[in-house]
Amino acid sequence: MTTAPILVIGSTGKTGRRIAETLIRRGFAVRHGSRRAATPFDWDRPETWGPALSGVSSAYVSYFPDLAFPGAPEKIAALTQAAAAAGVKRLVLLSGRGETHAEACEDIVRTCGLDFTLVRAAWFAQNFSEGYLHDPIMQGMIALPAGDVREPIVDVDDIADVAVAALTEQGHSGQLYEITGSRLLSFAEAAAELSAATGREIRYLPITLDQFHAAMTEIGGALIADVFTDICRETLDGRNQSLGDGVQRALGRQPRDFADFCRAAAASGVWRQAA
Repeated sequence: MTTAPILVIGSTGKTGRRIAETLIRRGFAVRHGSRRAATPFDWDRPETWGPALSGVSSAYVSYFPDLAFPGAPEKIAALTQAAAAAGVKRLVLLSGRGETHAEACEDIVRTCGLDFTLVRAAWFAQNFSEGYLHDPIMQGMIALPAGDVREPIVDVDDIADVAVAALTEQGHSGQLYEITGSRLLSFAEAAAELSAATGREIRYLPITLDQFHAAMTEIGGALIADVFTDICRETLDGRNQSLGDGVQRALGRQPRDFADFCRAAAASGVWRQAA
């Protein structure tokens, strides 16, 4: 086991938090890559990258807010150069399944000269429990521009397990892992699973991309709305209606099922309504 720390960029996010916790629990030294960490890392302040990368053996790279945002490829390229200059040996990149800009970033990491693993993930189950769809779940309605498209929704715990393996074990060098759930689900079917787990009716309302853009503009402004509408236009057009085998190849087991995620999240109290 190496004594050099592992840098987890985005260690306060959905995947990064789980990865950091698992690494620490297994006895690995972790350097938290966040703006408020002891050695801060900030994507918008490149002067923080070198100190955060200094002395680390490997790094988990999660780009905030998303690899589809303008400037992301340039920052990923600059990070790979900073990592090489700092002596980092291995990069594990979180990527998005079916996203053109994410695949461009994958190519940058693939050709950067460092050991790498690419973790290309499907749509997160945890968007319902700790993401932007938590409040709609509490209100009993999921509105998305997905029509009847079926998505292999993935449990973020599986993504974290694959990333930890790639960061700490041999045999993952140069691999592209497509991480998906165990089955394809329409969002109406996902709503039915959520209803069963919560004991409340959760309905799915298919909306247009224009309606989604208008709602996102109210929440986050025009840039956020543009980027996330483009992501939905790409990824919810049916191109992702297939299962990946990344969990099986990386971990030798089956992915967690969405129904199991729903039951565990409900048991945690995340959807419990105030009395």
